[in-house]
Amino acid sequence: MNLAYIPSPSTGVIDLGPIPLRGYAFCIIIGVFVAVWFGNKRWIARGGRAGTVADIAVWAVPFGLVGGRLYHVITDYQLYFSDGENWVDAFKIWQGGLGIWGAIALGAVGAWIGCRRRGIPLPAWADALAPGIALAQACGRWGNWFNQELYGRATDVPWALKISEGPNRVAGTYHPTFLYESLWCIGVALLVVWADRRFKLGHGRAFALYVAAYCAGRAWIEYMRVDEAHHILGLRLNVWTALIMFVLAVTYIVVSAKVRPGREEIVEPEAPEAPEAPDAVDGEDAESGEAKPAEADADADADEDAPKTNGEAETAKG
Repeated sequence: MNLAYIPSPSTGVIDLGPIPLRGYAFCIIIGVFVAVWFGNKRWIARGGRAGTVADIAVWAVPFGLVGGRLYHVITDYQLYFSDGENWVDAFKIWQGGLGIWGAIALGAVGAWIGCRRRGIPLPAWADALAPGIALAQACGRWGNWFNQELYGRATDVPWALKISEGPNRVAGTYHPTFLYESLWCIGVALLVVWADRRFKLGHGRAFALYVAAYCAGRAWIEYMRVDEAHHILGLRLNVWTALIMFVLAVTYIVVSAKVRPGREEIVEPEAPEAPEAPDAVDGEDAESGEAKPAEADADADADEDAPKTNGEAETAKG
């Protein structure tokens, strides 16, 4: 019998009056806010404007949620389209089921659209957001704790996760793989921040480092999980995905460093300066307003002198 363990919530929903607050959705929302907040700080430090990260996130987040859900449904189609299953459950995102691979892939499409509209290079924006994404994942993994899902093999270590009896799960204590991945993602964020400051990563290399570091951890954490998954050559599908993405990310870092060394000097175009025409016009009016009376006085003096001259001329004639 375990004397110490991590308890699981008795429910994944907290009712705030008539509004149900689902723990999984709450963790995802917190993660998005953390990513945007931290990404904004890094973007400003790179010379960008405050608010740009949030503006592009308006495109990236919805695309990412759709991509994450699509990846989950496609790779775990048996949960929704097998005999006895209800395909409508595929739309119940609050019950859990977001694949990070699909979220990043389709989220990048949304980010590309947002960056294109603002005239911003996508790699620079991705570099600024990379550690924030890792922190968002660290927050989001706690949603699995609320749903009592994605745990590892049975264990009796002091930090084991206690799971209660329920659909598709057996009561017991298991490795808290959600916690392992959450802590790993925090480490990834710290690594990217340190490496970016130390080596001035640019042109997407900070983002590629995040991908490589995350995949390195995801591979061994995924290997510990016991939930149902597709296998290829004895390995879970997500292990293969992590290995492939790790190789691609490292390759990008090496090739990019040779082709485009250094980092971008300008990450966001300067805003057009406010037109000074109105001030100039006002100034001209002010100057002309001062000049006009002087000219008028001069003309008046000339007009006054003209009759005198003519009178003098006529007197001389007379």
